[in-house]
Amino acid sequence: MASMNDMSTGLGWETFSKATDLQKRLLFTLGAMIVYRLGTFIPLPGINSSILNDIFARQAGGILGMFNMFTGGALSRMTLFALNIMPYISASIIVQLGASVIPSLIALKKEGESGHNKMTQYTRYLTVLITIVQGYGLAMGLEAMTDASGASAVINPGMFFRFTTVVSLLGGTMFIVWLGDQITARGVGNGSSLIITAGIVAGIPMGLAQTFELARAGSLSTGALLFFIFMALCLVYFVVFIERAQRRVLIQYPKRQVNGRVMNGESSHMPLKINPTGVIPPIFASSLLLLPMTIVNFSAQQGKGADWVVSLSSLLAHGTPLYLALYAGLIIFFTFFYTAVVFNPEETADNLKRHGGFIAGIRPGKSTADYLDYVLTRLTVIGSLYLAAICCFPEVMIAKFSVPFVLGGTTLMIVVSVVMEFATQIQSHLLAYQYESLMKKAKIKGRL
Repeated sequence: MASMNDMSTGLGWETFSKATDLQKRLLFTLGAMIVYRLGTFIPLPGINSSILNDIFARQAGGILGMFNMFTGGALSRMTLFALNIMPYISASIIVQLGASVIPSLIALKKEGESGHNKMTQYTRYLTVLITIVQGYGLAMGLEAMTDASGASAVINPGMFFRFTTVVSLLGGTMFIVWLGDQITARGVGNGSSLIITAGIVAGIPMGLAQTFELARAGSLSTGALLFFIFMALCLVYFVVFIERAQRRVLIQYPKRQVNGRVMNGESSHMPLKINPTGVIPPIFASSLLLLPMTIVNFSAQQGKGADWVVSLSSLLAHGTPLYLALYAGLIIFFTFFYTAVVFNPEETADNLKRHGGFIAGIRPGKSTADYLDYVLTRLTVIGSLYLAAICCFPEVMIAKFSVPFVLGGTTLMIVVSVVMEFATQIQSHLLAYQYESLMKKAKIKGRL
């Protein structure tokens, strides 16, 4: 049988053309992305689009502009997908945090597949509640928004408009959640990450056009433009390098006697990534930081009581020290938190002990768990600092040169990581297909 290296080099167009299941999955993913993009152009009822565009043009450089980037422009157009998948992400954060401190959720977490399904259901219920609250706040904010001439962004304000807005946003958000689940189950890649990435990628051409227009108009010097392009390329290379980096822990298995024959001891390795959390911490941090400030910005209006809103908006403006400090702190927190969620040293040590595996020089059981926790903690420190730096440093450059958000470190980090994960899953499907075809050939030869 062909070795792993021989098989990986043979995963070309010929193999892809025969892998019909993979082709169906890719077509389903593409169709789902098209449906999602179409939904970002279906407007909410009762919105004056011209006045809304004028308001967003005046606030494009603030927190609203960044949140609009994650929604693929759906927020500025105030469409059915204006909240995107962010309420679901917020609900996931709350449920996962609760699973670390609430006894009933901790017990569910230990029940395996059934417990996971119940937690997923709770997450969806919480998503509905968050969407209703945010949708109502968004409707109230829209009624208060006016352009320079004092005209309202809502044609007919009132309870009917608020009700239709909440129902429309709830339907749009839950449809995106369902679409993401379908992509994960029937397509290729993680549905939620692909939806966020699709929104970001949709804004990249416009972001590049705006950047070159700044250079043409003289607002951005040629040297600064070349430096920014060079920095973006270095950022992509650095992200690819770190995401592929591993700390390999050598695992050894003793000699075993099988059917009267003594089998030699085997050795393998446990790959521990420097960043095992992927793009989850930046997405979680952005979600927690953007959603409250979005409601605050929508609530801002001229008159009494608006001073604190203006002060808070200026303190948390894009690129300010407070914004960067909160963003970096949230990224570091969620890196440690999510690493603890996806990797349990005690459970891993018990599995190794159960199957007879051990780490050279480390006693099985608690000593192995302590060693894995020590290694993982050091890797997480490096990974959290890497994520914070890769997401925050380019934001300073964006704030200084007024370059569009879509070219920032957070967006490039998300796009590159999701594309790498997408390519890895395609390769896994091709590898599985090639294994299956080799097994079929082996059975035919055995019968002959």
